[in-house]
Amino acid sequence: MKRFLQDEIPKLNFKKALKKPIPIKCIQIDEPFEVESMEGLVKGKKGDWLMVGINGEKYVCDAAIFQKTYDIIDEN
Repeated sequence: MKRFLQDEIPKLNFKKALKKPIPIKCIQIDEPFEVESMEGLVKGKKGDWLMVGINGEKYVCDAAIFQKTYDIIDEN
């Protein structure tokens, strides 16, 4: 069985992929919170985002990660 370590990129012939732009629901929470996610109970910090995926799954996104990877869609 192959094993891949967190801090090492294996010398494999990787392809590049671009994540599909699938809109999800999200809201920034202004206090600490908890979410029952597919991984169990997850804690969010003040300013983190509560996300609802395309299959209704809920998860937490750190505020700094959200800012780097998401854009809010203007639905007007």
